[in-house]
Amino acid sequence: MCEPAPPKPTQSAWHSFPECPALLLLLSLLLLPLGLPVLGAPPRLICDSRVLERYILEAREAENVTMGCAQGCSFSENITVPDTKVNFYTWKRMDVGQQALEVWQGLALLSEAILRGQALLANASQPSETPQLHVDKAVSSLRSLTSLLRALGAQKEAMSLPEEASPAPLRTFTVDTLCKLFRIYSNFLRGKLTLYTGEACRRGDR
Repeated sequence: MCEPAPPKPTQSAWHSFPECPALLLLLSLLLLPLGLPVLGAPPRLICDSRVLERYILEAREAENVTMGCAQGCSFSENITVPDTKVNFYTWKRMDVGQQALEVWQGLALLSEAILRGQALLANASQPSETPQLHVDKAVSSLRSLTSLLRALGAQKEAMSLPEEASPAPLRTFTVDTLCKLFRIYSNFLRGKLTLYTGEACRRGDR
């Protein structure tokens, strides 16, 4: 008597993700803050405009929420943040490596500023829950953005500047409230980060 043939193995759900770009994008956005890789995720995920738009919307929401915060949103010390002003004429004349360095250093300083703000809020005498939630989300988002920029090659470009090139020191100033900190966060994403990623993605498509 012939034995029935064993059933064919079904295709893994992981392997089906590349056929569902929207599902893959959603999964990537969910796992990025956890530092988990996504099988089949594009290496230049940040080139999808929806990804950066999501972080910009989060930053602007946090700024709007803390704008009316009167209690628990002032810091007991000044926090250093990157200057987000952009001179477009100067920016376009900058070397790719100089642009990458300015964005990479700015993102690192902004991450330190958000972490410091998180610590100051946690130690406040009357901590407010809503601002703390937005700060926690910003910490996670900045970690994700750092990973996305590294995948795009920003860190490599920033470190590839020739020795004779002497980039100007990163311009900074200080803020003393959570609203001002989130305003810098939002402006940085909408300004230098958007400019850099847009050009980097276009170069990759050539």
